[in-house]
Amino acid sequence: MIDYLWMWSEFMVRWLHVVAGIAWIGSSFYFIALDLSLKPGKQLPDEAHGQAWQVHGGGFYNMVKYLVAPARMPDELTWFKWEAYTTWLSGFALLTIIYYAGAGLYMIDVEILDLQPWQAVGLSVGGIIASWVAYDLMCRSPLGRDDRLLALAGFVFIVALAWLYTEMFSARGAFVQIGVSIGTIMVANVAMVIIPGQRKVVVALVAGDTPDPAYGRRGKQRSLHNNYLTLPVVFVMIGGHYPAVFATDYAWVILALVLVMGAVIRHFFNTKHKGDPAPWWIWGVAAALLVAAILLSQAGAPKYDESAYAGQDYGTGAELHLAAVELVTERCAICHAGVPQWDGMAFAPKGVRLETEAEIVAQIDAIYWQAAASHAMPPGNVIWIEPEERAMLAKWRQMLKRGGDAG
Repeated sequence: MIDYLWMWSEFMVRWLHVVAGIAWIGSSFYFIALDLSLKPGKQLPDEAHGQAWQVHGGGFYNMVKYLVAPARMPDELTWFKWEAYTTWLSGFALLTIIYYAGAGLYMIDVEILDLQPWQAVGLSVGGIIASWVAYDLMCRSPLGRDDRLLALAGFVFIVALAWLYTEMFSARGAFVQIGVSIGTIMVANVAMVIIPGQRKVVVALVAGDTPDPAYGRRGKQRSLHNNYLTLPVVFVMIGGHYPAVFATDYAWVILALVLVMGAVIRHFFNTKHKGDPAPWWIWGVAAALLVAAILLSQAGAPKYDESAYAGQDYGTGAELHLAAVELVTERCAICHAGVPQWDGMAFAPKGVRLETEAEIVAQIDAIYWQAAASHAMPPGNVIWIEPEERAMLAKWRQMLKRGGDAG
């Protein structure tokens, strides 16, 4: 029963994380679009910055924005913050349940850095905190007065951070770590800058004072950063399920390309929402960046010494098939089984079982991508697989796909 409760708790936290993320991203995208679509109007109050008329659900809406705040506070004021907070809290809970509880399996690769689980968790938490502190200091420094220079510095910082994580954690661990770091920066922008600034504006209005416009400017800058970081952080969340993306020598370079790709795509929609001519050329740039990411993914895949392995004598096709099945059964079925033998694991990861020949053949493509085309599995190579064994798995898949004899 405890095993089932643990599995369902992970599932429910993941569900909450996805739902909260949808709510946060949706409201963020909506308000950016609303802000860019505002137009001046003759009937607006003096304090108003602009308005937008919208139609949805059978009704019309007249949205008016005050650049600092209205002269008189309304009786009811809706705060958009819990979507962001819930996304981060559920995401960190998921990080704890999966990665911190299983740090030895999911975060550590002894070939990169031989860490104890508590050290890996400590480095992870420290990295998350340090990433926010460094970013915040950048924004508050003289760089923060120039949005373009700040954006460039932020880009270099995130890419450098991604590279540093690849020198500390396993490929999977490094990828999720940079995703959590970016997500933390985005949520901390809301919790540490945007909401506190808005609260100070409200307090000043209630007291009859004139609010400092710096709070609005700072909040808008951080909100814009969140807008441009949203697509890359979603990419990382999804990419963690694809070893060809994260388990490559150039994963951090791919992230750099995705940061630019996400920024130009957001720029396209921001421009359209503003009412300016749509920059259709952006989709050509995004496509070129995607092609570059795909090529880097392949270029960074594990390379096997062809002279040593390509001509390896595996015997007949039947013998190759038998050897591959035995290898998968011996190394992978420790976790991928009805009753996993790995300590603390109650269910086969993702429900994939590799105990019989039929189960193994059914997962031939997944085995290839996880263990031959990349070193994503076993995590951190904890159940050691030699390069020639990975090459054998690749040749075995090739044989089965061709329906021929590799011997």
